[in-house]
Amino acid sequence: MGFTRRQFLSAGALAGLSLAQNEASRPSIFCAFVKFVQDLPDREMARELARLGYLGIEATIRRKGQVEPTEVEDGLPKLVEALQAEELEITIMASDVNRADDLVMEKTLRVAAALGVKRYRMAYYRYDLAKPLRTQLDNLRPQVRELAALNKELGMQALYQNHAGAAYVGASLWDLDALLDDIDPAQIAVGFDVRHATVEGGTTWKTSWHLVQPRLGAVYVKDFAWKDRKPSNVPLGEGQVDPRFFTLAKKRADVPFTIHVEYLGKAGTPENMAALGRDLGTAKRLLR
Repeated sequence: MGFTRRQFLSAGALAGLSLAQNEASRPSIFCAFVKFVQDLPDREMARELARLGYLGIEATIRRKGQVEPTEVEDGLPKLVEALQAEELEITIMASDVNRADDLVMEKTLRVAAALGVKRYRMAYYRYDLAKPLRTQLDNLRPQVRELAALNKELGMQALYQNHAGAAYVGASLWDLDALLDDIDPAQIAVGFDVRHATVEGGTTWKTSWHLVQPRLGAVYVKDFAWKDRKPSNVPLGEGQVDPRFFTLAKKRADVPFTIHVEYLGKAGTPENMAALGRDLGTAKRLLR
């Protein structure tokens, strides 16, 4: 999707007032993960997010999302139309897709591609910790290659988000890099989640960040604090995520940054919408 006048002006504002101020390295697109505001009518949600300064959304086109995969032919065009009315786009589509041979998931991708959606977040792969891990990665490779081939046909890019947890493939990012070693990043890239990378790697988030640079497709922005030896989500800038991450991240203005508000849960749609606005403001400040 091309930039509208509002998007162009907003992107310019996010990039800074002038090149002389060295602000052009800011991300060209901030999008909002709408999981906790998806109950709003499409047009109202789009209007509120545009007012906050977002250029797009990470839409939930998955089970229990904005649009159910079985209803994608009817629901997704309506969502796209509502967003376009407010000069927004589906920057990323959060999906249940992680294989090419699921007919419902394939239809979801084909409908999305026809509507101009270029990126989607994959569902996760999980380990069986009672079995050899390397063998499981080897067994996943044909599935990943088939999905990459479908993405190439459709002109889409899948994003695999690293997620903290012992059973998640990609939690350490090194295994994900190995799994995607022979895959063109244009077909499957990494959505780097600094919150999860910090949970899993502590101070080695920087190593993980450098590792994924050749196949970086998006940046997931959120924060956490340790509570009773468990990570607990907190507002951006109030937790363990190192502010120095943003000094590095702002150099990747070529990929979208998606703001995730996970710390309020089901506290309410107005509360979560307000939090999306606050965390966007914090992200802009940290990326100066």
